[in-house]
Amino acid sequence: MAGLADSGSNPDVSLLYDINGLAKDAPHWFDRVMEFVGEYGLLLAMVLLVLWCWWTVRRRGGENAAPSVAALVWAPLAAGIAVLVNVPIRGFVERPRPFVDHRGLDVLVSGKTDFSFVSDHATLTMAMGVGLFVAHRKFGLAGIGLALLEGFCRVYMGVHYPTDVVGGFALGTAVALLLSPLAMALLTPVVRAVERSPRAGRLVRARGAVPAERDALIPGAALTERPEDRDLAA
Repeated sequence: MAGLADSGSNPDVSLLYDINGLAKDAPHWFDRVMEFVGEYGLLLAMVLLVLWCWWTVRRRGGENAAPSVAALVWAPLAAGIAVLVNVPIRGFVERPRPFVDHRGLDVLVSGKTDFSFVSDHATLTMAMGVGLFVAHRKFGLAGIGLALLEGFCRVYMGVHYPTDVVGGFALGTAVALLLSPLAMALLTPVVRAVERSPRAGRLVRARGAVPAERDALIPGAALTERPEDRDLAA
């Protein structure tokens, strides 16, 4: 696997040069923006998106508040588990960073000495995006969009091959979806117990929240879709 992209005629390498080549033609300030966005900005945006979704869910209340909040708790947990799963994968594949084997890349972030496959950033953001989708489709689609942008940034920055990113997307999605039923079965009772607490219950349901339509897609969160969201489930 380490030699997967050794050949310059490999489509993986060609796409790497095409995307990273955009960095060479871009203004210096734009590359600095992309460096921050790809390294920290999108991860921060994903966290803020999860918090925004939590605020929306708790204000809406209803019988599905607890399952939806449980799904939101699962999103960062899924990301953490996915990164842990990636540790032995990286050690087994031992794929060098693209700038080690290929010259002429515009590397925006220095000091990357670990292995390349799979991308931790792509894994983290996609796991959180898919985990968010378990709780709320519209926020989840936004999260998945941020994950896709993260993957593009990692290649643009010259620190990952496109297949590193695709592998991260696959790993994050697999962990978030495959373990979701078990996670929801364990987390939902805990969140319901918190909901019954006079003070801590506000973390799950805001004071004065009214019942609302169910808004999640994956079984284990909320099951009934709102009329305006039905097109997303088609």
